[in-house]
Amino acid sequence: MTAASSIPSGAADGATPALDTLDQLAGLAAGSPAHAARHQRAKVAAATEACQQLFFGPGAAAGSGPTPAERLLVASDSAERLGLPRAAAHNLALYAAQEPVAEGPRRSAILGFARALADAPARADRSALAPLQDAAGLTVPDAVLLAQLIGYLACQLRTAAAWQALGAAGPGRAAPAAAEPEAPFVHPAHLPPPGQVLERNGFTNATLGWTAWLPVVDPATATPEQLAVLDASHPKARTSDFYLLLAHQPAVLAQRSQAFNAIMYAPGGLPRAERALVGTAVSVVNRCVFCAAVHAQRYEQLTGRNAVIAQLFDDVDTAGTDARERAIVQAAAALTRAPSAFGADAIHALRHAGLGDLEALDALHAAALFAWANRLILNLGEPHGV
Repeated sequence: MTAASSIPSGAADGATPALDTLDQLAGLAAGSPAHAARHQRAKVAAATEACQQLFFGPGAAAGSGPTPAERLLVASDSAERLGLPRAAAHNLALYAAQEPVAEGPRRSAILGFARALADAPARADRSALAPLQDAAGLTVPDAVLLAQLIGYLACQLRTAAAWQALGAAGPGRAAPAAAEPEAPFVHPAHLPPPGQVLERNGFTNATLGWTAWLPVVDPATATPEQLAVLDASHPKARTSDFYLLLAHQPAVLAQRSQAFNAIMYAPGGLPRAERALVGTAVSVVNRCVFCAAVHAQRYEQLTGRNAVIAQLFDDVDTAGTDARERAIVQAAAALTRAPSAFGADAIHALRHAGLGDLEALDALHAAALFAWANRLILNLGEPHGV
């Protein structure tokens, strides 16, 4: 596998894109190498900013669910809890321009749900949803909006941390291939052949189902907008609890799908199999059995290999059949666990393992993305067939 070259400085068309919200959160100066590098993935940047505007833009005030002030309160609190002062200050300044959210059961319920999802999503079970209706008075669509907002923030803040690290690392290139490569990997005899069911440590590569804990949209009574976004999201979306639940907020679902596709399927850069490897690694760290199964299966389909998947299921911290895999997995795990501690050394480790900067940013975008995906799966329903 050859390493991609370093990203050239400057936008693809020679123009310098204006600073968007994530540029500001990451401290990327217009025209800087890091800013130019980020905007090489123009569709990712555009999808991210479109999500930002849905949650916090001028039109958000007219929407249902948490008020603009409540959304900014959650955003500033999330950044502060993750130890990201630049993002916390940015959101706090916007919150200060709003009427403060009054102390009381509604504020406590919203912040409590946000903190549960942010801190330990695997521990925020079905009971975490009850206060949103009972104490905060949120409807099902309101609760879906709040869950999407919290997932988006988990993704956005980790992306900002990754870009701060890339900026601190400075321009660079992938290390040349080692003069003496590691010995060829031998498939362990104790593992089932790739494509067969693999079950270890509570994780599996088997096909699982998922059941929502909240009422889902009925396709028979769905609005034209909801049906359109369902049909655009997945061929089986009209029979999937996951998509039918998220369809309560069709505009958010549409933009989330745009972001997901831009990150996981962009041409060039990190091979798609390694993006699936990142998704599996993050899902194991977050104990999201459903997402781990989906993307472990996808990795095996693309590579015909399952040894690294077995290693991930056993121990993320030592997983990887070669130096490149280990570097990718470790960067994904580090960004997932402690974005405030994610620094230039993580970027240097990826380069040393042979990743070009375009590959590295694809890996980090995917890692941040699964902070969002895992939280939706873990906190709005449960898998079955485990």
